[in-house]
Amino acid sequence: MLSINDLKINTKIIYNQKLYMVISATHSKLGRGGGIMRTKLRCLIDGSILEKTFAGAEKIEEAQLETKKAQYLYHNNDSYYFMETASFEQFSLSAKQLGKTADFLREGAPVDILYFNDQPINLNLPIKIAFEVTYTEPGFRGNSAANVSKSATLETDAQIQVPLFIKTGDKVVVDTRTGEYVGRE
Repeated sequence: MLSINDLKINTKIIYNQKLYMVISATHSKLGRGGGIMRTKLRCLIDGSILEKTFAGAEKIEEAQLETKKAQYLYHNNDSYYFMETASFEQFSLSAKQLGKTADFLREGAPVDILYFNDQPINLNLPIKIAFEVTYTEPGFRGNSAANVSKSATLETDAQIQVPLFIKTGDKVVVDTRTGEYVGRE
């Protein structure tokens, strides 16, 4: 069982007999009362979002998941196809199940597939992945009074915000949990 302090981004829990992943968690302390954890949970089966506040003494059931190695093959409409590397078995996951992680899938890339009750339900990507910038507007000189950013398109067609000095063709490192720019490679 997990306490509210164990609820961090990407933690998998079982709540109301459904499998959820924590996508945001904010801890608050109320005056003399105990602490609370405001969370946003995404159901790993159907992709629905739930906002839930957990009280300080509440215990949460941790999900027992199995991980298997697989390779991302391709996507067609709302289905993403993978092949398990040990058995060469092919299967698909829906765009709803994957959520924003689908934006960072590169064909042929190795991934860790999460299984719950022998069913593939989601995947784990490395936390930081390098991508090539395929398009971004040029930055302007003198526009650096604050942390100014601009939009950039990655090789996977994902859109992220990058600093002004990034140019088309640069390799950037992205945090796949948040979709934020981390640095250059």
